[in-house]
Amino acid sequence: MEIRSAVVLAAGEGARLRPLTEHRPKPMLPAATKPILEHVFDALVDAGITEITVVVGYGRTHVQSHFGSTYRDASIDYVVQDKQLGSGHALLETESIVSGPQLILNGDQLVERGVIEDVREAHDSEAVATLGLVRDADVANYGGVILADDGRITEIVERPHDDRSYHLNAGVYAFEPELFEYLHGPEPQFNEYSLVDGITNAIDADEIVRGVNSDGFWIDATYPWDLLEVTETLLESADGVESTVSADARIHDSATVVEPVVISADCVVGPGSVVGPNVALGENATVGTNAVVENSVVDVDARIGSNATLIDCVTGRRVRIGAGSTIVGGPGDVRVGDRVHENERLGALLADRVRDEGGVTYAPGTIVGSDAVIAAGASVRGTIGSETEVQ
Repeated sequence: MEIRSAVVLAAGEGARLRPLTEHRPKPMLPAATKPILEHVFDALVDAGITEITVVVGYGRTHVQSHFGSTYRDASIDYVVQDKQLGSGHALLETESIVSGPQLILNGDQLVERGVIEDVREAHDSEAVATLGLVRDADVANYGGVILADDGRITEIVERPHDDRSYHLNAGVYAFEPELFEYLHGPEPQFNEYSLVDGITNAIDADEIVRGVNSDGFWIDATYPWDLLEVTETLLESADGVESTVSADARIHDSATVVEPVVISADCVVGPGSVVGPNVALGENATVGTNAVVENSVVDVDARIGSNATLIDCVTGRRVRIGAGSTIVGGPGDVRVGDRVHENERLGALLADRVRDEGGVTYAPGTIVGSDAVIAAGASVRGTIGSETEVQ
């Protein structure tokens, strides 16, 4: 079916990515050097979508000011979800303006164009919805789908833990407007209107809901360390991001760049420094003399001092890392909310405008909140709150 319109759900915060999402929504965090949402738009446009409706909410001005009303000749309309009451509620906000079949994508997950094309080609008006599926051994933290031999979905299980054969729900859907009636009821769980619950309602009413398997990649950046995997996957995938050094970057002759990398415009890489592999430097980032940056995502306007070492590091915007500071890399134990995640590949996360004054040592798994200041020579570990001064 030739679907030309898509709804992108981009209203959520991404609380498990705090403190990176204190000042911008998860869809605007960098995947390599571009916002996650921009990769989503690229996949849609490359698949032939010409009209995009974006549901925005938390931090919506960041989305609207960045993209405006068009992207690569595709029109963009915005619908505001004032209260984040779930993905089904977000889609319901578009009910008055949607006509005809649509694609639905999550604005905070990356999928290859091929997944979108497979869903669009498989969908027909006999089905109220068609879901893109990926075979995945570990669906425990996501949505598992039971697929019958005839291609119909018989059950969707959030975070399944039994031993049945599941397909991963990749978060790419084609749907008919009739789906809206199933999003209205019955009563939502935990005061949230889930899109999956609405599709389950349709299955229970004996509507046709199909699934189509795809070989394309699917990535969800749920936690801070996932941004490292996202960048690595994009750099290694044929449909991802090309390893490139901007013509406007200044790389000293004695510096070493180990591909794959993305080094953006106006970056400066100083004498004797080593950048890469799997490094993304945002615009106007500076790497000082003899510094080492490896397996890291460094956001715009960051400054990395001379003789500093960054391994498995994620930074926010305008971070200042002083001379001789050391982020030794993961694995480490990382606290997110009230849960400790053991042995994750994260050297440190430094949120927006963190400033260290040099000679700082970061234990693996350290998270530092925005606008924190770390005194010269300090050793830090665990979670440091925003606007904290560490002596």
